[in-house]
Amino acid sequence: MKDSRRHVVVAGAGVAGLETALALKAIAREYVTVELVAPESEFTYRPLAVAEPFQVGEVRRFPLDRLVDAAGAELRNGTLVGVDADEKRATLADGQSVAYDALVLALGAQPREAVPGALTFRGPEDRAALAGLLERVTAGELRRLAFVAPPGASWPLPLYELAFLAGEYLAEHLTRGVDVLLVTPEERPLLLFGEAASTAIAELLELRGIHIETATEARSWTDGVLSLDAGRELAADAVVALPTLEGPPIGGIPQDDSGFVATDELGAVIGLTDVYAAGDLTQSRIKQGGLAAQQADSVATAVADDAGAPVQPTPYKPVLRGLLLTGLAPRFLRSEGAMSVVGTQPLWWPPAKIVGRYLSPFLAEQLGLATTLPEPPHGAVPVEVALDTSDHATWSAV
Repeated sequence: MKDSRRHVVVAGAGVAGLETALALKAIAREYVTVELVAPESEFTYRPLAVAEPFQVGEVRRFPLDRLVDAAGAELRNGTLVGVDADEKRATLADGQSVAYDALVLALGAQPREAVPGALTFRGPEDRAALAGLLERVTAGELRRLAFVAPPGASWPLPLYELAFLAGEYLAEHLTRGVDVLLVTPEERPLLLFGEAASTAIAELLELRGIHIETATEARSWTDGVLSLDAGRELAADAVVALPTLEGPPIGGIPQDDSGFVATDELGAVIGLTDVYAAGDLTQSRIKQGGLAAQQADSVATAVADDAGAPVQPTPYKPVLRGLLLTGLAPRFLRSEGAMSVVGTQPLWWPPAKIVGRYLSPFLAEQLGLATTLPEPPHGAVPVEVALDTSDHATWSAV
């Protein structure tokens, strides 16, 4: 007998892709089948990539086939390169053609060098290079270290973490006389979290002795000189920069000049039918794992509703949460509409680095981790996720 359920193909198995599959399992298990298409064999949980070079955290990796199977989906190895929306078929790089009733694009974005000459920190792949740079600093070879957010940086928080962690690393290694500075096009530090959070982070930077140049765009670095906009220059013995992002090209999908995809409030790709997108591939200004998971949840409600599940489609209304690693007490940042809050105690509970309604508890369960937590502190807003753990602290940020 032919399966009457709608077949949903999810291209990509990062945060947005897995969150979509898990959400559909939770709200539309009897109405859809889910197939994930991805070229990799592991799911990499990346938020602690900034901590690895300083030996205070590590990136977690999980076998993708095990996770996809536990999520109630099927895994197909491959890379999506094109879509025929009229025929409802997706084309893979090896020539395979995959039929779908609904397609969810969760392919993420590709990092590109933004400041020529600088060390571009993309994540785990650049851990060794940054660790080597730190060794040169502690050896006395470098005296001025700059951390740069390039123009158009969509998620600057990791840059602040790198600067704070570098400062504490140097203090722990009794390395004195080294200047640590931040260069950012932001008008104020982490202003995307609102005025209150920005003011608190500015005060923390001053307390830690980290100089910041705001409203400044870096162009390139060479021979100890960081070239800035308007012909300005800064002396720097080494520069670490965040990458710029661009979406991967997908035939048949309307994309802007940077490769990003326009979607409506439910994640449907503008101009196409039964094609959705979530995560960094979209035109969302801020590209962050927690927001990608929220987008995926919204997409899942729309797909489930179309499949006949008793689910009300829920438009994407972002709540921005950021856990800022500082080397000492972390800072919890939360922004929703005009609200801006910062504190050293959790502002949501459990206090995950990436908050995914379905993904966070799922990963905790698959790793056999405990899910019992103490009572949340006063003022913490409950979130329907459980927290992953690391080897460094119980219920630590991941």
